Amino acid sequence: MSEEMQDLFNVSGKVAVVTGGSRGIGEMIAAGFVANGVRTYISSRSQDACDATAERLSEFGECIAVGADLATREGIDGLVREVGEREQKLDILVNNAGATWGAAVDEFPEKGWDKVMDINLKSPFFLSQAFLPLLTAAASAADPARIIMIGSVDGINVNRLPTFSYGPAKAALHHLARTLASHLAARSITVNAIAPGPFPSKMMAHTLETMGEEIRRGVPLQRIGQPADMAGAAIFLASKAASYISGVILPVDGGITGAKPTL
Repeated sequence: MSEEMQDLFNVSGKVAVVTGGSRGIGEMIAAGFVANGVRTYISSRSQDACDATAERLSEFGECIAVGADLATREGIDGLVREVGEREQKLDILVNNAGATWGAAVDEFPEKGWDKVMDINLKSPFFLSQAFLPLLTAAASAADPARIIMIGSVDGINVNRLPTFSYGPAKAALHHLARTLASHLAARSITVNAIAPGPFPSKMMAHTLETMGEEIRRGVPLQRIGQPADMAGAAIFLASKAASYISGVILPVDGGITGAKPTL
């Protein structure tokens, strides 16, 4: 077997930024990267939470905490500046930071709409834009730089919960991934999205606590997602194995999107 084939999923030596990396899906992805030799920067609005996660993950590799509120342009610029002062290139950007809001349709507030749209859709675009010089520096035709958007199955299917801005924001994020994939292909930067199903996270904690068994029964593979499931998908998209994949929305959902009967 050739060395190239044996090296397909090797991501060691790369540099990554994972936004919202202090907990939930972001932490799952960051943990997978760190354990596989990626120098990983994690960001969070809470510096303390970020520091605690980075300290824990640093037992397995390199993890650096950067406090940043990515809902603001100042926070975006601060994160990019902090990474740029330490790195000459960026191989992987994971746009994971997100928010949700729930309220009845006749009571849903404008601030709930704007908050979700800003952090889930606006920030990933402007952060990707700001990191383009470092991503371009890492990119080559043989091993492109990677942007990975964290969308949701709620951007593909209709969630019955009253989170009216969340699903549309994630659907738009999926389309943003495809649009950026088209515009950045000539720079050897791939852009893909992961659409998670139910995973244990702070955002999902209440829903899993109150409806967990019902949700599990609705998953064709009959279980809630585990950290290794999410880490594995991100490592694949960041590896040489995915060098020829761009503009794809990858559901990681136990078959909800692709294998659940509709009748």
